[in-house]
Amino acid sequence: MKIVTVIGARPQIIKAAALSRAIRNFAHKVTEIIVHTGQHYDANMSEIFINELGIPSPDYNLKVGSGSHGRQTAAMITGIEEVLEKEQPNWLVVYGDTNSTLAAAVAASKMHIPIAHIEAGLRSFNKQMPEEVNRILCDHVSTLLFSPTKSGYQNLISEGFKDNKPPFFSDNPGIYHCGDLMYDNSLYFSEIARSKTRIYEDLQLYQPFILATIHRNANTDDPNRLNSLFNVLADLSEENNIRIILPVHPRTRKMMDSFLNEEVKSKLVQSKLSICDPASFLEMIVLEQNAEMVITDSGGVQKEAYYFKKACIILRPETEWVEIVENGCARIVDADAIKIREAFQYFLKNKSSLQFPEIFGDGRAADFILNEMYIHTLK
Repeated sequence: MKIVTVIGARPQIIKAAALSRAIRNFAHKVTEIIVHTGQHYDANMSEIFINELGIPSPDYNLKVGSGSHGRQTAAMITGIEEVLEKEQPNWLVVYGDTNSTLAAAVAASKMHIPIAHIEAGLRSFNKQMPEEVNRILCDHVSTLLFSPTKSGYQNLISEGFKDNKPPFFSDNPGIYHCGDLMYDNSLYFSEIARSKTRIYEDLQLYQPFILATIHRNANTDDPNRLNSLFNVLADLSEENNIRIILPVHPRTRKMMDSFLNEEVKSKLVQSKLSICDPASFLEMIVLEQNAEMVITDSGGVQKEAYYFKKACIILRPETEWVEIVENGCARIVDADAIKIREAFQYFLKNKSSLQFPEIFGDGRAADFILNEMYIHTLK
């Protein structure tokens, strides 16, 4: 079996690590060709993750870079099509909901190459999010759809997908609830993360702290929202005498320089909000394992907080991971300072009573996915 895996952003590199580990156990049966679109490519956000997680270096780097959605996606389609023509794989593997995912799905579907979509069925029910459009379109041209959660599987059923019987193809796709690759990774790397990083020492994390991340366009590109979020984080750190560690995404830092007003900038200097460089995946695991709680607009970090049994405050108006909200371990607050404060105080007081049932599988999702692909390889 020959597969082409397309990655383009940090979360996809991390997910690809789990599948690459499973592929090594199929070494005599599976060949993997990795294509990095270059959607987000710099040393901190790509190369370090590839080296740290032990996945093979990309066989192709399309070096697309940033740009408008249309230009970026079009350039990716062109480059991916050329790779697929050359490699002639049995499967195209895509992850999640980025423009790289959409471009790869469009290219492969037009060439009648079966698509395996990992993280299928996730829905925010907000088509103003480009990610929502990407994931829906990808699902509807895929041959195998692997959902990490029961709610994702049910979303597919609600959209007309059926529990079909093989042989599977794009008009008769196979759908699965298989568990989450990121849970596979978190279990695998959690025991070695502390020994392989120095972030605990570098940030002097010897007292209780909160972990925060902000990177979604809806938060970073709106001056009012960005100022509101940093203002309330600074206030919470001072009022509760607790450090908030915020590894800052390069794009977020750029928007901070442009949009934060002088009053907020001055407050940040005086507060216990520690803004640091982007954290690697292993560093994020260390931070998530040891934080008192997590505040984030990242879908991936929401899940990772849950894996490590941490309460999570979600800085978005919705989430794809509805289960963690339904069981009370997370709250959706958007950029509302009052709701953020209320959630913060609630979780500080009640964190010891939260329950974290296993909803993301058994840590072997990658093995399941690869086995199903191998069984259903189309000749």
